[in-house]
Amino acid sequence: MTTRIFVPRDAAARAVGADRVTAALADEARRRGLDIEIVRTGSRGLFWLEPLIEVETPAGRIAFGPVTAGDVADLLADGLPIDAAHRLSLGRPEEIPFLARQTRITFARCGIVDPLSLADYRAHGGYRGLERALGLGPAATLDEVTKSGLRGRGGAGFPTGIKWKTVADTAADRKYIVCNADEGDSGTYADRMILEGDPFALIEGMTIAGFAVGAARGYVYIRSEYPDAVRTMGDALAIARVEGCLGADAAGSGRAFDIEVRVGAGAYVCGEETSLLESLEGKRGQVRAKPPLPAHRGLFGRPTVINNLLSLATVPAILADGAARYAALGTGRSRGTMPIQLAGNVRYGGLFEAAFGLTLGEIVDDIGGGTSSGRPARAVQVGGPLGAYFPRALFDTPFDYEAFAALDGLIGHGGVVVFDDSVDMARQARFALEFCAIESCGKCTPCRIGSIRGTETMDRIIAGERVDANLALIADLCQTLKFGSLCALGGFTPYPVMSAIKHFPEDFSPARLSAAAD
Repeated sequence: MTTRIFVPRDAAARAVGADRVTAALADEARRRGLDIEIVRTGSRGLFWLEPLIEVETPAGRIAFGPVTAGDVADLLADGLPIDAAHRLSLGRPEEIPFLARQTRITFARCGIVDPLSLADYRAHGGYRGLERALGLGPAATLDEVTKSGLRGRGGAGFPTGIKWKTVADTAADRKYIVCNADEGDSGTYADRMILEGDPFALIEGMTIAGFAVGAARGYVYIRSEYPDAVRTMGDALAIARVEGCLGADAAGSGRAFDIEVRVGAGAYVCGEETSLLESLEGKRGQVRAKPPLPAHRGLFGRPTVINNLLSLATVPAILADGAARYAALGTGRSRGTMPIQLAGNVRYGGLFEAAFGLTLGEIVDDIGGGTSSGRPARAVQVGGPLGAYFPRALFDTPFDYEAFAALDGLIGHGGVVVFDDSVDMARQARFALEFCAIESCGKCTPCRIGSIRGTETMDRIIAGERVDANLALIADLCQTLKFGSLCALGGFTPYPVMSAIKHFPEDFSPARLSAAAD
């Protein structure tokens, strides 16, 4: 009897030796005459346990990890099945506390299925959402997405259903679906995990969107730093075309829909929707003034749905199980689940999908296990390099859009980066301004020039020069950036800068800075 062994092909697992473990498993099984089948999956998202392998048994899968190539001979020493009491055994993966506490909807299949097996995808609920959407019709499908409360999972949190309906109601000879997979925020990796671990979920979600608004073509814009994701998505699209899920009669719908992958060139600003559209059109990635909105005049001047990957990949589950089930999760206007990505100085780094409403303290201290250094957590940045820094005094803040906005913070793409008490917040504030200066597309003056002047002013503050006067100048400059920039790159840069000054004033005290400069 063949025993299936599941090994992640996710880039994070490969980075710590998953490919070497795979080769060692194949060699050792051959040497011992063991009948195994190695299935490469995505990652479950428990990165401190990678490479995490799972072995199929009559009682279900048993997880082992972290496994090195040197552990394989010992794991297979007594043949198959591997002893569930082995020193590397973690038991049933679903019972590992980090996984057991999650509500997995967007990531329900990630780490479980072979990402390039359409049969596997269907066996785990795939294409039920599209089937139901085709039965409902475009108008009712739009209504389901709206009632679910799904919002953008990449930045502003705009309601997905409203965006789709705007495109559907706009007359045009052609319309487009664009997936923003230009995942550039620090500490984020959810898009990559879906692309590498469950690409058919995105394909199905984009197909539903195309059917709902009347679009026949879609584009997935992936950052060039994700070669594995680009390759896996391309392979999945080829399989989907061969199997009839894409093409002139997509999934037997009688409607045409196809998807193309486009690879970015590493510009952070192309995560902004209009800069991304410019890049897709073969132009320099620069922000467009709005209006017109992309929903009215987007890609090639046509109405365009442009959504973050996580939004589109969640749509199949919403349609399959109904809007009410999804809307029942979360709090206030933040409905459903959010894939929280724990990174930085944290003990248990990984992806944790849960309904909105957990407090920041629960996420960092309980789920994340505190800092990996063992020192006290001092600051947390949520929402990437443009997100605010929150001190421990704000760890009771609920993780939802409105609670964070009320404190001048961002949920953004769901990245949570943890810092211990050794962090220098003056230098973190400087980093935000320098980051903006480096990544600015240069189109608007506040961002292009203001970020450079801000970096220079922060250097003078760190050097202890006229600290109070220069801090006042930084505050004035941040106001100009916030209200004068054309897009969120310049407009959100004040969030980390001013939050660092507000919540960690001791790092900006003239006496401390002057002493440090001496």
